[in-house]
Amino acid sequence: MRFLIDAQLPPALARYLASVAHQAEHVYDVGMGEASDLVIWNYAIRNNAAIITKDEDFVIRTSINKNGPPVVWVRVGNVGKQALLHWIKPMLPFIIREIDAGEKLVELI
Repeated sequence: MRFLIDAQLPPALARYLASVAHQAEHVYDVGMGEASDLVIWNYAIRNNAAIITKDEDFVIRTSINKNGPPVVWVRVGNVGKQALLHWIKPMLPFIIREIDAGEKLVELI
């Protein structure tokens, strides 16, 4: 699976996903650290990537445009990088399963 990690999440998340056999890029990796949501959205569509974000704007965009990329909405509060990775690791099979089943929005609480 291919993932695009949004700016509010650490680049370490992309590195972790790549280490477990997924394609993953952080927006900073592809020169989009300051890009608009629309630019990130279109990049994800062109590259067949799911967006992992804390940004509710992508959730709204998903509700309006059903042909967009899958969005994984991370709703954990402000935590450190290691805590975030520890929190998200066990959810990865659920994320993959939901996206593979055609879900356009996967909410992680």
